[in-house]
Order: sequence, then C-alpha cells, then structure tokens
Amino acid sequence: MPHQIETPSTIDFPRLLEVWEAAVRATHDFLEEHDIQLLKPLLIEQYFPQVQLSCIRGEAGKISGFLGHAEGKVEMLFVDPQDHSTGVGRALLSNAVTRLGATQVDVNEQNPKALGFYLSQGFVVEGRSPLDGGGRPFPILHLRLYPAVQCPT
Repeated sequence: MPHQIETPSTIDFPRLLEVWEAAVRATHDFLEEHDIQLLKPLLIEQYFPQVQLSCIRGEAGKISGFLGHAEGKVEMLFVDPQDHSTGVGRALLSNAVTRLGATQVDVNEQNPKALGFYLSQGFVVEGRSPLDGGGRPFPILHLRLYPAVQCPT
C-alpha cells in the first residue's frame, strides 16, 4: 500500500516533536542531552513555521514520519525509529523531489545512517562545513541531487 502524504497542522506539532526526538535519540549519538533539550523548543517555535511540512501517518492515524522543505532544500526528515526501513522516509523524500523540486539536503557527518540513505537515493556529497547551522562543532555534509542524464539512443 502506498504511503499517503499530507500536510500536518499546528495541532500535530507535538507529535512531530515526539518523532523528531525519538529519531534523534536513535541516530544522533554525537548529541548530548543538553543539545537535544536546547533544540526541542526551537523546533515548534522557529523551525517548523519556516518550512513546508509534509507527513505520513501510520494505520492508526499517528504520524510516523515528516519532512520539512524550503526553497529546493530538504531542511529536515525524521522517521519514528519504529517505522525505519518501511519506506516512510523514501516516500517523503521522493515527494519532496518530484512535487516540490528539492535537490539539496544537509546531513550531519556523524550520522552515517542518514548519509547512507541519501546516497542510496541518488544524492552526492558536494561540500562540507566544520560547524552546524548553530555554530556548534557538528560537521555538516552538503548533498545535491543531480538530474539523471539521458543518453541519446
């Protein structure tokens, strides 16, 4: 069954935050507890309102993953760890690429699972920054998706 993609509302923000936190705790080993607690309020107050959000709900109607997009870039993609490897992340990314025109994403260098995911979806590493967007010492890899080149037949 294909995943149904929808736009979450502000009343869904607490669930998005739960998904974010569970995913971060499962994949971002480099973050310490104070880093997570510092970021949590920023998500609802600043980050969610700045992006176009899309989500996928599981069978019970509970959001299992979400993506934030702005100006051709995937700004965030988080999937509940219970729903990893079920196609949720792939469906959200595919929608962002095909319907929203996303061609860029930044990934924490210390998150090899996320990097592997984006590489498997056709993204390539284009650059690296030693600090994250908040000036913290978490290196960021800049990835880009290039259109497939059609060879003349």
